[in-house]
Amino acid sequence: MERVGIALLGYGTVGSGVGALLREEAEEIRLATGRDVYLRRVLELPGYSHPDLDPALVIHDFAEIEGDPEIGIVVELIGGVGVAFDFQMRALKAGKHVVTANKQLLAQQGAALLEVADAGGVHLRFEASVCGAIPVIKVVRESLAAAEVASIFGIVNGTTNYILSAMSQTGAQYDDVLKQAQDLGYAEADPTEDVTGKDAAAKMAILASAGFHSRITLADVPHEGVVGITATDVEHGKDLGLTLKLLGVAKLIHGKVTVRVYPAFLPADHPLASVSGAYNAVFLESDSFDRIMLFGPGAGGRPTASAVIGDIISVVNTVQTGFRNCTCYKTLAFASDDDVISTFYLRLHVADRPGALARLTTVFGEEQVSIRSVRQAGRGEEAELVMVFHPVTEAAFARALARIESLPEVLDKPAVIRVEGGYEG
Repeated sequence: MERVGIALLGYGTVGSGVGALLREEAEEIRLATGRDVYLRRVLELPGYSHPDLDPALVIHDFAEIEGDPEIGIVVELIGGVGVAFDFQMRALKAGKHVVTANKQLLAQQGAALLEVADAGGVHLRFEASVCGAIPVIKVVRESLAAAEVASIFGIVNGTTNYILSAMSQTGAQYDDVLKQAQDLGYAEADPTEDVTGKDAAAKMAILASAGFHSRITLADVPHEGVVGITATDVEHGKDLGLTLKLLGVAKLIHGKVTVRVYPAFLPADHPLASVSGAYNAVFLESDSFDRIMLFGPGAGGRPTASAVIGDIISVVNTVQTGFRNCTCYKTLAFASDDDVISTFYLRLHVADRPGALARLTTVFGEEQVSIRSVRQAGRGEEAELVMVFHPVTEAAFARALARIESLPEVLDKPAVIRVEGGYEG
């Protein structure tokens, strides 16, 4: 039986999971591929040891992988955009197939890597870079290749979904829930990429590139995180029948594309609203198939490792027939804020005096921003206004908001959250 050697770059949580699955599921992989797929080398730092790893497999020089004819697939799991890019490039140029879970590298340098892979006739697979075990990349690249996907939106970061779910369930503030998430291992010691939306933005760049067949990079994805979210807004949302999520949103608008990440309210009966904890879900819409939702664990060593193994099996099974790595055969323009229509929630802390609400509504009317509902709670000489608007262009709402913030009646920075999912109010 033909043998296919695997080289792992990194043997941390995911890498050790891949190693374990290669051992435990060796017979299943043989049956699925007709080949003996085995772990041949692990590139690690000097002095590193792992109880489940045979020391004879460990090397410290990538050149040993480049020159080894028995290594057919290199699995990059070290992360980052520096040495990982160099290793992937060297592997591809050496005629090795590459499987990676490195979302930041793909979102920033994916075009260059895919070009080299196509030129060399080798595969670059990256299912594990987005949503862990959920096979969303394969679905949008292959299963739905002939169905024009109109929108891709969903929950693609488990850490922030856990935080917002816990805030909704307990009424706790953001800082308290973040610490709890770190204590439970749902959030990193440095959670910056997760809570600022950068992690989700990288995933959405990859997903949108695959779904819309046009190159989108991390730099093309404006992103907001959950750092400024308060328990007050979460509770107001619940009173309105809304659930707060951090969403990645990609849409085609009259042939133009927009990709963004932001906190958004969803109607409580929307399928994504019930996705809680550290789970992920992606919602796809198209005239061809209406709606599809993919749901499952979005992170973790074992789920991500299973996605890596799936890519390995796919490479082994298609190595003879070939596979188009880069499917970005279009060059779509990006939609402007005048093209993008959104629904907004706005909370204002205002001076409660005669004419204040009238001045606010006048500004919105002048900017063609239509108010759907207003709720007011008094605080003596002050008041809190909660407003939801009819769909409006992002540009028009931004102009109105800038004017509102400058009014003397507005005492604090307004809280603004978008509303998705067809909210009717």
